[in-house]
Amino acid sequence: MSGSNAPESLATYATAAIGGDANALESLMFGVRERAYRYARARLGAFPQAAGAAEDAAQEVCIAVLTSLSRYDERGVPFEAYVYSICARKVADVQRLVFRHPVPTDEVPEGADLAAGPEELAVSGSDADEAWSLMQELPAHQRELLTLRVAVGLSAEETAQSLGMTAGAVRVAQHRALARLRTLYRQRNEGEL
Repeated sequence: MSGSNAPESLATYATAAIGGDANALESLMFGVRERAYRYARARLGAFPQAAGAAEDAAQEVCIAVLTSLSRYDERGVPFEAYVYSICARKVADVQRLVFRHPVPTDEVPEGADLAAGPEELAVSGSDADEAWSLMQELPAHQRELLTLRVAVGLSAEETAQSLGMTAGAVRVAQHRALARLRTLYRQRNEGEL
């Protein structure tokens, strides 16, 4: 069977193959394999070794079609739809296998990945939201001072230059602002108990 046969020909080949025509069976399997491979290759394109996996899936589809051909009943559904439903199941099986197996890599990481995971990011994001909410209750000059010292990371001297204060005054004001934040935090959490 050549690649130029119309899609309807699979149903014709299937009918003849069910009737015992060996040439029709061969043409049917060629057409099924061709369609199954293209379908699997398109669906598995992003997976490692996609070409080999698509080849395996196409072979599995051919086997499934061959073993179930005698039980095929049209019921108003085109034969191609029957074939593609088998393809979808076989490709899903291949995808599950790919997800279960480790993927070899050429590079071994130097050390453990210590970056925050999704849960840690969510908790830290929640904590940051709560901290910013509490900071909104501080007077503007304390809020600005803490933002420069804690969020931006400026030294006491750099903060003093930015705010027109002395470094000693920045340290005292920072101490007072942090003490006020602790008090606000305790008041908020006592109200939740």
